[in-house]
Amino acid sequence: MEDKNQEFMREAILQARKGMEGGEGGPFGAVVVKDGVIVGRGNNRVTSSNDPTAHAEVVAIRDACKNLDTFQLDGCVLYSSCEPCPMCLGAIYWARPDKLYFSCTREDAADIGFDDDFIYKEIPLPIHERKIETKQIMQQEGLGVFKAWTDKTDREMY
Repeated sequence: MEDKNQEFMREAILQARKGMEGGEGGPFGAVVVKDGVIVGRGNNRVTSSNDPTAHAEVVAIRDACKNLDTFQLDGCVLYSSCEPCPMCLGAIYWARPDKLYFSCTREDAADIGFDDDFIYKEIPLPIHERKIETKQIMQQEGLGVFKAWTDKTDREMY
């Protein structure tokens, strides 16, 4: 008998197939589950939406947060058809689900042309050594907004 994890992973894989076959983007899908119910679905929509952040996990997180009317996914489990890229992994950590399951590895994705290894290599590099020129400017002005946030009495932390 199939367990619930397999059932939800199968749905994530189905999202990947539907999005790919529908011409929405690459072969990636994800679902978010809370209390045994799918509360968010997503598939890669990068090319159809002209949005480089529209990866399946991000789309599913946005859908789940909208449906649950929250910005955090406490008590949720995310199922992804592939090991999340660095951007998606960051989004997952910010969303704070309880668990993450994935099917294919990042090496499997690289084998079909989706290689994010260069990003993993860029992250630990000093800023001045990264391939995209990155420079810090106007720190004092930026810190002014941070101070205003610190002084704000009605802020909602996340």
